[in-house]
Amino acid sequence: MDIISRKTVLQGSIRVPGSKSHTIRALLFASLAHGTSHISNPLPSADCLSAGRAVPLIGAKVDYGGDTDAVWTVEGAGENAHLPDDVVNVGDSGSLLYFMSPIAATFPGWSIFTGDESIRNRPVAHVVDALQQLGCEAHISRPGKNAPPLIIRGPVTNHKVVTDGQLSQYVSGMMMAATRMDGTLEIELTDPKETPYLTMTRIWLESFGVKTTVSSDFKHITVTGPTVISGFSRTIPSDWEAVAFPLIAALMTDSEITIENVDGSGSQGDDAIVHVLQSVGADISWDRIAGNLTIRGGRRAHAPSGMIPGRLSTQKLPAGELHVNLAGFPDAVCAIAVIASFIEGTTIIEDIGVCRKKETDRIDVMKSELAKLGIETEAGSDCLAIHGHSPLTSSGEKNNAFTLHGGTVESYGDHRVAMSLSCLGLGLPEGDTLTVKGAECCSVSFPGFFDVMNRIGAGFVIL
Repeated sequence: MDIISRKTVLQGSIRVPGSKSHTIRALLFASLAHGTSHISNPLPSADCLSAGRAVPLIGAKVDYGGDTDAVWTVEGAGENAHLPDDVVNVGDSGSLLYFMSPIAATFPGWSIFTGDESIRNRPVAHVVDALQQLGCEAHISRPGKNAPPLIIRGPVTNHKVVTDGQLSQYVSGMMMAATRMDGTLEIELTDPKETPYLTMTRIWLESFGVKTTVSSDFKHITVTGPTVISGFSRTIPSDWEAVAFPLIAALMTDSEITIENVDGSGSQGDDAIVHVLQSVGADISWDRIAGNLTIRGGRRAHAPSGMIPGRLSTQKLPAGELHVNLAGFPDAVCAIAVIASFIEGTTIIEDIGVCRKKETDRIDVMKSELAKLGIETEAGSDCLAIHGHSPLTSSGEKNNAFTLHGGTVESYGDHRVAMSLSCLGLGLPEGDTLTVKGAECCSVSFPGFFDVMNRIGAGFVIL
């Protein structure tokens, strides 16, 4: 499926789906629980449905309700949880792969994890090493290939792991698996990244009464098991990773939108994008009590003192540059790279080496695709610099240095690449169009993304 986008104005209110990260954690905890759990506002994305298909392999049952039912019911396996009784195909879900493989390792016997073409190119050597430290057998099936299929033989016999922790998901997986271990699991991280997601896992564990400690620098984590988890009822908060896309779309256009039901709990590190964009003049208001985020872009924006309405600029920042460290929320790299193209000055996105290990090498992909549209970028091993321009000069006139133009770009099957580039097309000069190839991958994290955006005026054409 290809998408065509062009200049537009957005107006109205929008809701984004529930958090993928929370939904998959909820499914896994519910599958291990004793009794029945109810998950409200789950994200019915491809990744979460992959998790829903995987948990019955360890003895749980999932009822997705009716078409309009926003509640999933999970009958937990509890004490009857068992070794996966078939190969676990995680689809395109790295979260499921890294979460569930340590859980499977707590059972005696062999487990096999695989997935689609993308997953079969995702790194797992770090998982193998961690599981071997825990006393399991763990192997990559293809010699010389650091990717699934992943073969594991449990159970866990040791309780100490030292690992870098640059990818947080397998660390969260070990923390979840510790609820099935006898004694205290000690995890030492030498270079922890994506730390807000470790906080999210800690909050889930503590909500079940699991004794958990996480040091302030995230280098020392302990989880004490075994723990009996009882069935629960939870509402999944909105997904900040999804909030980023309508947010940047509004800032690039003469728009005013409100994103409703925004999560203000602090459990998702991606909410830092609001402060980042406000620092360059973005007109964003966040009513944390009501849960509403209002964004005004272009001519509808209100400007901070000394700045032009709708003009984003690094001029008031140190050295005239915007430095964004994304170690805590690297999935925002695509959205920030796109909005940086509309910010006058240089934006340097730092500490994002992990983004080379996602669905695609997001550093190289964003560099190459933005270059096709006239955006000047530079890439390093763990950073991406965008030399952007506002459509407006400091006096409010048309900026001739703004050279963004239309064209055709590739998504490479990466949902965040597809959504960010589709939104970029909404800020094109009048008359230009942008075609995004392979945009159906958006269903991985935001089902119905184009329909939802079209309801507030995006005008995406689906081919």
